[in-house]
Amino acid sequence: MIHRDSILLLIGLLSMRPSAAEPLNLTEAAAGVFVHQGVHELPDSKNHGEIANIGFIVGERCVAVIDSGGSPAQGRALRSAITAKTPIPVCYVINTHVHPDHIYGNKAFKAAGIAFIGHWKLAQAMASRAPYYMEKASRDLENGLQREDFIPPDLPVETTRELDLGGRKLTLTAHGPAHTDSDLSVYDDKTQTLWLADLLFMDHIPVIDGSLNGWLKELRSLTKIKANRAIPGHGPMTGEWPKAAEAEIHYLEMLRNDIRAYLKQGKTMEQAMAELGQPARAQWRLFDEFHKRNISTAFAELEWED
Repeated sequence: MIHRDSILLLIGLLSMRPSAAEPLNLTEAAAGVFVHQGVHELPDSKNHGEIANIGFIVGERCVAVIDSGGSPAQGRALRSAITAKTPIPVCYVINTHVHPDHIYGNKAFKAAGIAFIGHWKLAQAMASRAPYYMEKASRDLENGLQREDFIPPDLPVETTRELDLGGRKLTLTAHGPAHTDSDLSVYDDKTQTLWLADLLFMDHIPVIDGSLNGWLKELRSLTKIKANRAIPGHGPMTGEWPKAAEAEIHYLEMLRNDIRAYLKQGKTMEQAMAELGQPARAQWRLFDEFHKRNISTAFAELEWED
């Protein structure tokens, strides 16, 4: 006869087993364009790095995922959310750049018939950063990542590439160094939706991990695109494009102008980090976490200008 306490212990252990991934909360930004909005937080063991905007676009033939999430679990949850929304199969996973909050869910979609797509520099960026990313994920996010979680593109984009989802054309554009050196944007012709990922930050302070000058150059080109809505990598979707880019452009131009002035005066990076851009604090979330880092990155770039 099984003792009552043993039964209770067994029930307790069963309740601790991980359940199937729950579908993500989604917003249909436009017909067939689904977005899960992330949170303005630093990646940590509570949010497991699940902080970015991710989602998918549904065609008549197949589905394109745009960024797979900040953890393997979020990738599985996104896959579950797609299945709940449509019986149409996934055929593409588009990684917009190398940062962990956009690529750690890739393995959930590794299957026959699904092609991974990214900037032509993405594979190299993944390979070079993987050791550090794995160590950091284990330490800070409680994600047990392995090498096989870093799935490089099957189809690299060198300039542009068109994808036919069936009655729906996506245009992918590979950008020069900007937010990172592996940025990709996606334009949905059917709804005139411009999915910018981290080329556009809304509310969350922009983060420079590529080139300040390059980012401003790419934004000048992007703001010429006619779009009914823009989807940033962080922050709310917007129907005001290109107006939505104004705050980011203003911040990046302020950094460039102020740092150039400091360089002409012979001032140091340390002085710039202590003094520059403080009035912008009220305009951006996570300002204190990233502003000085932006100055450091931009200063190192601009001090080598001719």
